[in-house]
Amino acid sequence: MRATQAFIEQTGGPEVIQWREVDLPAPGPHEVLIRHEAVGLNFIDTYLRTGLYPMRLPGLLGFEAAGVVEAVGSEVTRFKPGQRAASFGGTPGAYATARIAKEAELFPLPDGIDSQTAAAVFLKGATTEALAERVAPVPEGGWALVPAAAGGVGLLLVQWLKARGVRVIGTVGSPEKVVLALDAGAEQVFLSDDPDLVAKVRETTGGAGVRVSYDGVGAASWQSSLDSMAPRGTVVSFGNASGPVTGVALRDLATRGSLFVTRPGVYDYYRDPAEALAGAAKLWDMVASGKLKITVGQTYPLTEAAQAHRDLEARKTTGSTLLLP
Repeated sequence: MRATQAFIEQTGGPEVIQWREVDLPAPGPHEVLIRHEAVGLNFIDTYLRTGLYPMRLPGLLGFEAAGVVEAVGSEVTRFKPGQRAASFGGTPGAYATARIAKEAELFPLPDGIDSQTAAAVFLKGATTEALAERVAPVPEGGWALVPAAAGGVGLLLVQWLKARGVRVIGTVGSPEKVVLALDAGAEQVFLSDDPDLVAKVRETTGGAGVRVSYDGVGAASWQSSLDSMAPRGTVVSFGNASGPVTGVALRDLATRGSLFVTRPGVYDYYRDPAEALAGAAKLWDMVASGKLKITVGQTYPLTEAAQAHRDLEARKTTGSTLLLP
């Protein structure tokens, strides 16, 4: 099968993304040939492109995609031609019309979850499941802070936490995004650059602060997350949208009430096969039940991935973004 495939020869801005036509070989014994129907865009794609996360060059881009299995290797047992499948991690290369993937890196899609929904939610939804259920679960009735609450993970987190009975305060980058976070279930939404943000979080929580801040923004929101915490609360710093958090002073955790900080990576929570399947099953259940509504804010042709990267990094996107072959 012939495929269009994105690659980079050097790290840098969106302009380093290049495209080529390749003839895909027959899949190896433990491999699957999958034709993509939708590809997901995520911040990790930009981290690899810029060099924030190291990768071997030249290299392929993208982790999240969904489509139809076209052929399988001789030792493949979990998939067959015509079956629908999705990926969200492992070996990069999802920015393609089709690719050869390892069987272990694919998940079967249940009936009722179409490819665009899967590509829009799988990585962000798996991240949300891990954060809300396993990294730092908040007790029912407790308060949580979600910076970038109108973003891809943010909108999912707000909904998931609400379904768990958690009370959510969101922050967003513009007035236009306030309604999105409120519609997702946040009780209060404030602008991230509000100079009185921490005071407003404190006021909302009756002075106590939040139990957890699920902070995917990074450097720009680190201080406000710290200052919004209740004693013995947890800052979950899981992303670098504004740059990585550096120079963490442990004394700052002590003086704010013996705080905890963790920097989780979703793949460590989906490393064990049984855990991975259970986490994915919980995600699909949340989507199928309607508790998790997927918002596709924008779509781009696959070969316009560079523009999609620009818009994502400029925080011009809302919800999930799809690249369509």
